[in-house]
Amino acid sequence: MAKLRKFSAYQRLERPYTRISKFSNENYVRGGYPSIKINKFEMGNPNGKYDTTLKLNVTRDMNIRHNALESVRMSANRVLEKALGNNYHFKIKIFPHHVLRENPLAAGAGADRMSTGMKLAYGKTIGAAARVRNGQSIVEVRVSKANAKLGKEALQRAARKLPCSCKITS
Repeated sequence: MAKLRKFSAYQRLERPYTRISKFSNENYVRGGYPSIKINKFEMGNPNGKYDTTLKLNVTRDMNIRHNALESVRMSANRVLEKALGNNYHFKIKIFPHHVLRENPLAAGAGADRMSTGMKLAYGKTIGAAARVRNGQSIVEVRVSKANAKLGKEALQRAARKLPCSCKITS
């Protein structure tokens, strides 16, 4: 598999490109939807009695790639599961719907036979991203009041995995 392009190429929120045609049955997004790395969006015990809810909010508009969301899930869940067992509820509140594409241009010898330049520049799907707005909450952790400090620590670790600065609110 090819190396991932730097995320700065996909960071800004732009209008998602869809194919526009004068024939209505050809108005679609080509290339299919890529498989995402996130396999669970909720962990812990959702039916427990919790009195503290902590949220991780982003501080600017941007895209967040699916592999960053999986990294957030793994790091925060590891902290909570080791200390609390099953006495918490962790939920990822966003879903990566936005398809990311890349038009790979070959350079060097033989490049004329590999790529078409900008002639057919729609690109191939390389991943998916969630589109988030300023102040939107990404992750929610519900714990008892005695374990609020641990929940905050889990969200701080999760915030380090994201490509933007975040704020923890309760």
